[in-house]
Amino acid sequence: MHKREPTDPAPRERRPIATPSYLFQGTEQNDLFPKICRGRVLVVDDSQLILRLIEASLQGKGFEIIAFSDPVDALEKVDDLAPDVILLDIDMPKITGFDFYRQLKQCPHLVHIPVIFLTGFDDTRDVVRGLEMGAFDYVRKPFNSIELCARVGVAAHVKYLMDLLADQAMIDGLTGLYNRSYLNVRLTEFIDHHTRYGTHLALLMADVDKFKQLNDTRGHLFGDEVLQRVAATIRDTVRQSDTVARFGGEEFAVILPEQTLTDAKRLAERLRTAVAETAIEHDHGIQRVTISIGVATTHEESAASMKELVYAADRALYHAKSTGRNRVSLWNGEDAIVASGAE
Repeated sequence: MHKREPTDPAPRERRPIATPSYLFQGTEQNDLFPKICRGRVLVVDDSQLILRLIEASLQGKGFEIIAFSDPVDALEKVDDLAPDVILLDIDMPKITGFDFYRQLKQCPHLVHIPVIFLTGFDDTRDVVRGLEMGAFDYVRKPFNSIELCARVGVAAHVKYLMDLLADQAMIDGLTGLYNRSYLNVRLTEFIDHHTRYGTHLALLMADVDKFKQLNDTRGHLFGDEVLQRVAATIRDTVRQSDTVARFGGEEFAVILPEQTLTDAKRLAERLRTAVAETAIEHDHGIQRVTISIGVATTHEESAASMKELVYAADRALYHAKSTGRNRVSLWNGEDAIVASGAE
């Protein structure tokens, strides 16, 4: 636990509704807590007593508790901690809970974390203000441990559902890969990072050769199976840090961070070979498919935008298709060259 000397600077115009000895109630009912959800809970309160009581309430219920008595320290670390729920005291020194919340919501990727305000004062105005700002819920001190667990559990469950919905919105239903919308988001982020730090970044565009002919002869259901097998092969061949997406139809894209053109060429050839070696069974025997791959990089080609990088990789892919298929082509900044492929 991150600790500092406890202080309790209660404003004169506000009166706590209970003394500290009554803050913790209902411990004998902990076994009644419904198992709604689990998750990582960030607790921010300047009172060490409150932090200990909340930890005692939530521990053993499947929650991972991270406690801070310094709100500034918590705010600096919240991004890395990635909590599922935040329990946030309203009245704290340095910054108030409202100021903490306001700064938290300025980060787009932290906006959807449910925040439950904690208040030890009988002032409905604070509760209303917090809810109007967008807080998920509030808990008054003294808190009942069962009620606290239930409220945190519901908040964690809502966060889980929101994450699930977000995942479904960026996943291709057929292949289980990311979809083009998510690819665009990630590619923009990586290009921004490249622009800022000068890091290498490569993009592969892959296309299943003669896929329309395959669909016409074997049927669309078999075509779907081919796409699923190709997608799985690509996903299993690349690194964990790479982003694989279905770009559209029979076309796939792979973002390769920290990879030079030479590195990307090597991986592209592994992908091409792995797909060519994949055997897909059908009613009349075995079907083998191939892919053509176009490769482009930001570092060597100085592509300054997502549009330019996608265009470069797409031009290289077109070159690979038009020069015989089942091969890898590299974009060198002006045109494409065949790097490898089947004889």
